[in-house]
Amino acid sequence: MGLWLAAEPLILASQSKVRRALLEAAGIPVAARPAHLDERAIERQVTGGPGEVALTLAREKARTVAAMSGNGVVVGCDQTLALGARRFSKPADRAAARAQLVALRGKTHELHSAVAVCRNGAVTFGHVAVARLTMRAFSESFLDSYLDAAGDAVTASVGAYQLERTGIHLFEKIDGDHFTILGLPLLPLLDHLRATGALAA
Repeated sequence: MGLWLAAEPLILASQSKVRRALLEAAGIPVAARPAHLDERAIERQVTGGPGEVALTLAREKARTVAAMSGNGVVVGCDQTLALGARRFSKPADRAAARAQLVALRGKTHELHSAVAVCRNGAVTFGHVAVARLTMRAFSESFLDSYLDAAGDAVTASVGAYQLERTGIHLFEKIDGDHFTILGLPLLPLLDHLRATGALAA
């Protein structure tokens, strides 16, 4: 008997290869079924801060995919980036990524990572974790070199960086759980899955 006790694989309502890899590395079988939502429209309806935005989106992703997936365990995730009162989304192109990194350079920003679980049509769990990251005061020439090295990946995540890849060169200080930074508060999720009998305790 393995660690995963549910009858079907966990359904990840995300196309994130990193999130899927984190779950599979923890011994959990995963089926990825991305939710197709108008995230910006949902964001505009949320009156709370960046953590509430991330949790609302995670819940909606889980609910949307659960409605098409029967009674399995569905996990939705989302991540927002905040610099003070300013919130960032994935940059549309290299120019937007550059402008975003210039705004974050030399400052500390927060990543709010949310996870939600839906079973039998109901959201049974939600959690938001926060990490604080300080970018170093890098030069303009370094920024151009970074953008060249990162390529199209700068548009794939909020913040225009992947910490597990070349994005690590942008930072001088990091406070927070590594899984949170990668977009999945894994330890609280595992605790919930154990408590509900989906994982061996």
